[in-house]
Amino acid sequence: MEFIHAREYLQGGQSVRVDCDTQCNVMLTDDSNFNSYRTGQRFTCYGGHAQRFPVILTAPHSGHWNVTIDLAGASANIRYSINVIG
Repeated sequence: MEFIHAREYLQGGQSVRVDCDTQCNVMLTDDSNFNSYRTGQRFTCYGGHAQRFPVILTAPHSGHWNVTIDLAGASANIRYSINVIG
């Protein structure tokens, strides 16, 4: 599984901005759902398939959140940025 991952502490209502130079899946998950994603189990996330950027995802409550850029099985050199905003 090819993916890019960043774990951030976000306050409820705080957002992350993801920019990428190729379409991909952009997801925001809590730790439990990220672990399920990594092990191929069913999981819940905010976000999904992105064709246009930037993607802005907002944490519904305070805590540690995982921002994942998933290349959907592909392997590629991409340019991306993940920034906490607001």
